[in-house]
Parts: sequence; C-alpha cells; structure tokens
Amino acid sequence: MKRFVFSFVFGLLLISFTARADEGMWLPQLLNKLNENRMKSLGMKISAEDIYSINRGSLKDAVVSFGGFCTGEIISTKGLILTNHHCGFDQIQNHSSLQHNYIRDGFWAMNHAQELPNSGLFVTFIIRIDDVTTQVMNGVTKGMKESDRQALVDKNMAEVRKNAARMEGQDVFIRGFFEANQYYMFTTETYRDIRLVGAPPSSIGNFGKDTDNWVWPRHTGDFTLFRIYASKENKPAEYSKDNIPFTPKRALNVSLSGVEAGDFTMVFGFPGRTNQYLHSDVVKDIVEMSDPVKIMIRDKAMAVLDGFMRKDEMIKIQYASKYARISNAWKKWQGEVLGLTRTNGVAKKQAYEQTFQQRVNENAAWKTEYGNLLNDLSKTFAQLQPLSLARDYYTEIVSKIELYTISMQLNSLVSAFDKDGAAGYTKRLTTVVPMLEDFYKEYNAMVDQKVFEAMMPVYMEQNTAWQAPAVREAWTKANAEAGKMSPEIYNTWLNRGDEVMAFLKQSSDSVLKVLRADATIVFFKAMQSHYQSVVQTPINPVQAQMNALQRQYMQAQLEVMTDKTFYPDANSTMRVTYGQVNGYQPRNGVQYDYYTTLDGVMEKYVPGDYEFDVPEKLRQLYATKDYGPYGMNGTMPVCFIASNHTTGGNSGSPALDAYGNLIGLNFDRVWEGTMSDIYYDASICRNIMVDARYILFIIDKYAGAKHLVDEMNIVYPKKQATKKKKKKY
Repeated sequence: MKRFVFSFVFGLLLISFTARADEGMWLPQLLNKLNENRMKSLGMKISAEDIYSINRGSLKDAVVSFGGFCTGEIISTKGLILTNHHCGFDQIQNHSSLQHNYIRDGFWAMNHAQELPNSGLFVTFIIRIDDVTTQVMNGVTKGMKESDRQALVDKNMAEVRKNAARMEGQDVFIRGFFEANQYYMFTTETYRDIRLVGAPPSSIGNFGKDTDNWVWPRHTGDFTLFRIYASKENKPAEYSKDNIPFTPKRALNVSLSGVEAGDFTMVFGFPGRTNQYLHSDVVKDIVEMSDPVKIMIRDKAMAVLDGFMRKDEMIKIQYASKYARISNAWKKWQGEVLGLTRTNGVAKKQAYEQTFQQRVNENAAWKTEYGNLLNDLSKTFAQLQPLSLARDYYTEIVSKIELYTISMQLNSLVSAFDKDGAAGYTKRLTTVVPMLEDFYKEYNAMVDQKVFEAMMPVYMEQNTAWQAPAVREAWTKANAEAGKMSPEIYNTWLNRGDEVMAFLKQSSDSVLKVLRADATIVFFKAMQSHYQSVVQTPINPVQAQMNALQRQYMQAQLEVMTDKTFYPDANSTMRVTYGQVNGYQPRNGVQYDYYTTLDGVMEKYVPGDYEFDVPEKLRQLYATKDYGPYGMNGTMPVCFIASNHTTGGNSGSPALDAYGNLIGLNFDRVWEGTMSDIYYDASICRNIMVDARYILFIIDKYAGAKHLVDEMNIVYPKKQATKKKKKKY
C-alpha cells in the first residue's frame, strides 16, 4: 500500500508538469522525464544524459559543492576550479596581511608551487542520486505524532545509509523533498586539498561592493580560481606536498562565442534554501515584520563596521568578510520586500489559496482530509509569529556581538562538563580551541564594543518578556545607556586571544572555576538562558506543528493543483535551472538591457573610492582597447543576465550555453527579483553572471597569467554552428 501511495504522488507530479513555466530548481536525474523537451524547445542542443549520467562522464562530474556553501566548476583537465570571488574571499583574506594584501592587490600563482593551501576547505562531487522514499517512509502512517514520525524517519535513513553501496572513500547523505514527502540519497566524493590559484583585486572581484550588490546593471568580475589536489592515485587525500593536480572525469569547455538575447542558458549548482509553497500569512509577515526588523538591526551594525573600516586598513582586512556577509542578506531582504510588494505576491498567494480551497470543497474526499488545512495553518502561525519575531530579534542582535560568541564558546566547555564530565569537556575542547584561534585573528574589541553599544538599545526596547532580568538590572544600573554599560562588559581578559588560548591549556578544574565566575560570561549566559526559556523552548512544539501542517499542505497541493508546475524547494542539493538571456522592466518607464561592458566600469570609476576605484592596469587596457581575443567589436563584455531561477548556494555556479559550454559564472540576482526564494515572477526575476570572456580577459591581459587560460579548452560554438549551416546549402 505504501508503495502505491508514493507511486501515486509521483504520478501527480508528472501530471502537474504539463503546464510549465521556466522557473524551478530541478533534480538532474529527472530531467529526461520532466524537462528535456522544454529545454530543447528553448534551444538546448544536448541531451539530459549529457547533463546527468552515472555510466559515463557528464556535466554533473564537472560541478562541485564548494566548501558546502557555494558552487564551483572544473575548467581544465588539471583540476582547475572556477568559483566566485566572494565564495573564496575567506581564503583570500586568510592569506592576506599588510605586507601581502591579496584583498587589495589580488593574487596569481605563476606555477603550481606558488598555489596556496587552505585548511578546512573542501569540494564535493555528486556520484549518483537515488530515490529512497519507500525505504525512508517505511512504517510512517498518517496521524503519527510528529516526534514519533521523525524518530522513525531518522531510524530508517540511518539504516539506508548503512546499507548503501559505495566505493572506498565515498559517502552518502539523504535529503527530504517536497516538505519531507519524498527522499533522495546522494552518493558523494570529497576532496580536501584545495589550493588558491588566482584572485583579482577586490576593485575588480567586488567592484561596486555594497552599492551595486543585488543590483543591475552590474560590472563586477566576481571570480576566483582554485585547484583540486589528489593522491598519486587521483583519490581524495589530506594536504601533502606530494599530492598532484586532480584529473577529473569531466572538465567544462569555455566558450568565447558570447551571448545574445534569447540564447538558452542553464545554471548547474547547489542552491541553498527556498520556500516557494508557504502559506500567505507567513509571506505577509516576511514583508511587514520579519524582514524589516532584520534590516533595521543590520543597519545599525553595518554603520559601526563601515565607520571603522574606512579609517583603518587592518580593520578593513579583519572585517571585510564579516561585513560582506552582514550586508549581503541585509540588501537581499530589502529587495525581497520590494519585489513581493511590487508584484502583489501576498495577494497572489491568497488568490491561489482561494482556488485551492474551492477545489478541496468540491471533492468529498479532499474536503474530509484537507478542508480545514488552510485554517489550521493560519491559526498555528498566529501562535508562532510572536515567538518567531522574538527569535529574529535575538539571533540578529547576539550574532553581531562577537564577545557574546567568545563567551558562549567558552561556556560550552562548562555545559559539556556538566553533562558528560571530563570526557565531555575534553571532546568539546578540541572544537573550541581551533574555533577561537581562527576567531581572534579577525576580532577587534574596540570595534565590537561599539557594535554592542548599537545592539543593546534594540534588545532593551523590545518586549520585556524575553529580556533577561540580569541584563535589565545592568541596563538600569547604567542609567539605560549602552555606552555606560559596555566598559564594564568589555574590560575583560576575553578580548585578548593569546591570553585565552594560554588559559585553555590549564587543567579542566582551573578552567572551569574561572569560567563559572567570569562576569562577562555570566552576563551573556543570562541572555542566552533566558532566551532559551521564554522563546526557544516554547517555540519548538509550535514549529513542529507548523512543519507537520506545511508538509500536509505540500502533499495536498500536489494532489489538488494538478495544473500547477511543482518542483522541490532548494535544500543545498544539486539542481539544474534553465532559461534565456533577456533584459527586464523593473518598473514603469525603465527597461534594462541584458549585458554590460567595461565602458560601464569606467563610467562608475571614482579614483580612490572604497567601492568604485579601478586599478591603473585595467584603465590602461581600456584606454588602448587591448582586449585580446576576448573583446567584441571594440568593447569588452563584463556581465549579463538571464531568467534562470537561482538562490544562495548558486554563487559560483556555471552558466552554460545550449551545448553545455561555460559562458559565464553566476554570482547574484537583480534586486527586484530576490523575492524568488518565496515567490517567482518571470517578469522581474533575473540572475546575474560575469561573462566568461571578461574572466579570461582579466586572467590573461590584466594578470598576465595566460598559462591558466592555456589549461582550458576554448571553443567557439556559434562559429562552428554557422559553418555547419553553410555546409547544408
């Protein structure tokens, strides 16, 4: 019976794909059943088997999960990887100093010996993807308690992983799809010797910085090069000077034919998280409450960091990556609110739900099972919303205060000892020590104290129910001024990394005695404990109920809304999205073209500016129009846009042409279309890519690293296609 149920659900999915849009993040192993005909109608010249195959090298074998947070692709038979500058920024930053400022000046290895190792960085290949829904859902029945259901699913997944066939060095993981109504298993292979090969200066790789982030037109050369190293047997290996460049099953060809309006494009990668099937009440809250609160808090933190970074080069190096992470989501949320408002996203969700309810009411079986579902979702979210808002406030505030992070890492040693004794303490110490060693390298107590002073008024102005009494007492004692509270909090040895690391080498008894009594740790622990008591603990059962209803709603949509296109939400697994090169109209009277050129870089150029300075060498190349084979009709293409449905995690994804050749590198979305994580609207949702020709131009003509271009297989598919056409006549 269980097998029949899930076969029936999958059958519904196939039916629902008959009326399609070109949105969606598709599982590559299902393209031949669900997408191939549509992709070919848009211009694709290869087959689904060329994209995903377990029997021969295919495009999937050239695409990797980069560090678990971005995507990368192999562009040479020597394991050369291309990804975004912002994806490799931590590594660039870690190798930078005042003497060797690779953030400011860029970095280029002129031979393998100069390539820089990166501890902790890895890339993961997907070997195969298998449907394991029947095995994972074995024994699951309707009406089960959510905790019992999850326990059974977890047990079944563990058994499936244990029995999975895989070669030595391979691993497997399982993910739920369609709100855990389906499950797929991914067999993987991970390489951990990844070396930095080349990176342009930030004035190219992050040109426009915060002003241009999430914005079109864009002129950013957002790329970085790494290389995979392997054992002499071409197998995964930890870093060793004896390792050799990895030989891949497949490397992407790089096209110099460029793009034109209407060209087919495909983006292959690991999108992080989307929520396309939320109830309208949730979307309304995102627009009116959740996003605005998070934007407001980050406004305050960024103002502090920006003030320091503009004045101090060392602080700029320390905080560049952190600032970029904060500002990235900050601006994305603004675009999300803008896009959902302009496209009437909430109203359209509500209209969709009315249609769903009407169809349910007209079918006796559906009415019995799903008749109250939307009402139950609305009631449950009404309980969840105030707790969720408190969670947003708290997590946004404390995550910006780095002394809180230090305190909680140290306090975790106390918690580990209290729970599991000396063994627990020792185990936890092995995690805390390396984490703090890295943390202190990019920590400045003076900066953090000012961030604390900006965050605490926001904390104290909110509902007193989740204000920790000890914090309220300290606030009152300081006459309700963060500036008077902070000196007492920040006058602490915890700010001195070398002292803390030496302290942690002492006996556990000595360490624990100090940590239990430290005033700063006690202060932040009070914040954490109170939050856990009044927000985290009560939110868990309500969130579990909401999750169960959302899962039921997802299954109901699949059954009821058979004329709608359904695809699984992104969950950091391999996906393919496709579309076409096209401009768009963000608002009345404004029309954006699909490409930008180096002319636009020079138009934005402001000498010495933090965001819009341009390196002298690039200005010289522009002045002489010395573009090599990468320019086009006297211009140098920089970026282009298309209608591929992407999200976070797709950063660094290859943009491929109709033949599967690399034509660009995905790195962003247009501001008006960032709401595509929640609601996709084909009229304004566009992804932004740096043109492959600009990447090669910077590597060759700007950096003088033509040996890297020589590694690649350069192709001209449009010229070849033209020659073939001529032969027909």
